[in-house]
Amino acid sequence: MKIKQESHFITNSETKLFGLMPDGEAISAYQISNKNGIKLEVINYGATVSSLKIPLKNGGVVDVVLGFDNLEAYLKSFDLESAPYLGATVGRFAGRIGDGTFSLNDKIFHLNKNNNKHSLHGGTIGFSQVVWKVKNVNYGENPSITLTYLSPNDEENYPGDLSVELTYTLSEQNELIIEYSATTTEDTIVNLTHHSYFNLNGHDSEVLSQEMSISADKVLETTKENIPTGIFLDLANSPFDFSLSKNCPAIIDTTFVLSKEKEVVVSLYSPKNSLKMTVYTDQPAVHIYVGGNCGTIKGKEKVLYHSSSGICFETQNFPDAPNQAHFPDAVLKKGETYCHKTSYKFEIF
Repeated sequence: MKIKQESHFITNSETKLFGLMPDGEAISAYQISNKNGIKLEVINYGATVSSLKIPLKNGGVVDVVLGFDNLEAYLKSFDLESAPYLGATVGRFAGRIGDGTFSLNDKIFHLNKNNNKHSLHGGTIGFSQVVWKVKNVNYGENPSITLTYLSPNDEENYPGDLSVELTYTLSEQNELIIEYSATTTEDTIVNLTHHSYFNLNGHDSEVLSQEMSISADKVLETTKENIPTGIFLDLANSPFDFSLSKNCPAIIDTTFVLSKEKEVVVSLYSPKNSLKMTVYTDQPAVHIYVGGNCGTIKGKEKVLYHSSSGICFETQNFPDAPNQAHFPDAVLKKGETYCHKTSYKFEIF
């Protein structure tokens, strides 16, 4: 089989072949490390975070994200009834778009439907399942990796050629910083997010004993198919009121409306490892997800993942925003630039 390699392919001791796409194109894993010993691995299939290893005070190391050991397992995961999107970049539009349709500039667009009669996470083949180009890898201070993807006009029936650039930075302050930018040749809609399943006890554990707080006092009401109704529900005294820390729930698939006056979006703490993760974002919402119906999945290191193996913090615009006039605008106009920054900061106590 002939292996296709782009001219931008980077050969470095921190880069390894991760697998081959069905057409023979090589997928690589890139590893960067900060001065404190945190190691991040990213693969250019889906611009996916496959590993994030953090040294602990006791001398151990904990991998805090779920993932797979090889490309074949990532490819097969999208054939499951409920694809897990482990560590993937999600686009063009994160979350659901009701009935797979939206109106823009007096034209109705019919997207590919992959979730009942709705479009989810970009459709049949979203950004999570395409090969990204690696633009740059910085192995110095505040190491980073920058990837790009050109989504052509009419991909999944979205308008405009959308040029996306994504940078993962591992700061010396122990932050995983994710920065997105995008431009388009036609007015379109954009909502990008990151889909790592975090577990501060390690990817081979469960999250139910970890403590979470959320800076939100409202969530989006949804239908049984998880399409927002347009109504905001007050969280006071509800089971999903996490204004004060409490253990992660066994099942949650909910969009939290973030408090603009608070810098911290979410915090997650592992008493077992004395490890805390704090989430910061410039987005109006965070969709939090635990559970799912994809059954048992064999992850990296032959670990059997289950419904409470990890928790997602999908910072983003509101799902179905193009169909809700009072939701934050999701339109990216020609000549403008979409920007999104989210950080996950790790502290060891």
